Amino acid sequence: MKKHIHIFGASGSGTTTIAEKVCEHTGYSHFDSDSYFWLPTQDPFTVSRRYEDYAALMDRDLNSSPHWVLSGSVTGWYDELASVFDLVVFVHVPADIRIERLKRREAERYGDAILPGNSRHHASAEFIEWASSYDSGRRSGRSLAKHEAWLKTVTCPVLRIENLDLDRSVESILQAMKCNW
Repeated sequence: MKKHIHIFGASGSGTTTIAEKVCEHTGYSHFDSDSYFWLPTQDPFTVSRRYEDYAALMDRDLNSSPHWVLSGSVTGWYDELASVFDLVVFVHVPADIRIERLKRREAERYGDAILPGNSRHHASAEFIEWASSYDSGRRSGRSLAKHEAWLKTVTCPVLRIENLDLDRSVESILQAMKCNW
């Protein structure tokens, strides 16, 4: 059985939700990369930690549990972690579905603050624009091309999930975790 699973994809692809469900089925610990990369500030997801800080926090937590699932992308900011993965799961969801999910999530998190003229409007619009550019790679940060390039360097098995519903995604991962590839 695979013990160290990394589930990643574009923002809004569902990696956190999928990871939580996999952990419910397996009893594995769940860790999310955003909780390490970003400082917990009044305005979340705006100030990143220094490499030394997020690496130490993540290493501490991952080493504290024999079986875990890490959701969210670490490509480009903690690539060294790839050597400990037993299975990498790449989740790809069409842009229109991801963007709709992200808009809903922004509204749930911030409410009226994202409306025009309010305190989070600009930040939310910028985030949606950044996330919209994932497939084309026209903005900095995560992109499909960067993820595909990173996948070519991974030495463990890779499972690709293409727009499956939640239950089928989880079942695919649970089956892959049992395989001796």
